[in-house]
Amino acid sequence: MTTMDMTTMPRREGSVVLGLIVMLLLNLLLFWLPVIGTLIAGVVGGKVAGGVGRALLAAMLPSLLLGMAIMALTTVFTGMPLLAMLAGMGATALALTQVGTLLLGAIVGGLMAGAGAPPRRRPPSAGQYFQFR
Repeated sequence: MTTMDMTTMPRREGSVVLGLIVMLLLNLLLFWLPVIGTLIAGVVGGKVAGGVGRALLAAMLPSLLLGMAIMALTTVFTGMPLLAMLAGMGATALALTQVGTLLLGAIVGGLMAGAGAPPRRRPPSAGQYFQFR
């Protein structure tokens, strides 16, 4: 088995879904630490997500999905789309108020994920090997 130079190793990209799952699980496990638990969950999930944009998406997606699920369920059970829209928007707003420290941790974790990766090298162009006239 040969070892590769760090500059030629392929860079491993993060995963939004895996970051989301890590954030949810750590949030559930660390619920007894009100601020620090969500901050830790955000940092670890952001690092797993692989970048700031992906980390923010992984942190915000559960709140938005919860609002859409409540809106759909309210429509199914009441048959009133206007009431469902209000319930869904309220649930989304309530869920988004709970993710402040998770977002802060996700930003820090996303920055940590981007800082540890080696810079990408451009592949050699054909001009280095051939002369075009």
